[in-house]
Amino acid sequence: MGLIKIFSGEEILAVTLKERLEESDINVVVRNNNQANVLPSIATAKAVELFIQETDFGKANPVIEEFRMNM
Repeated sequence: MGLIKIFSGEEILAVTLKERLEESDINVVVRNNNQANVLPSIATAKAVELFIQETDFGKANPVIEEFRMNM
């Protein structure tokens, strides 16, 4: 099994969703490609992506849907 992307967006939203998933004992992988610290002259903020194991999707889906409905 592999990882599936469940979210791509602003960091504050990603952190919130990650915390909710972890409360349900779901491990989350965060991918943040923000290069602002490396190249301060670049002002573009890249989206933060969240991934989970495919096998956890059934357990994670209700949490994800509730999060999306309350955005």
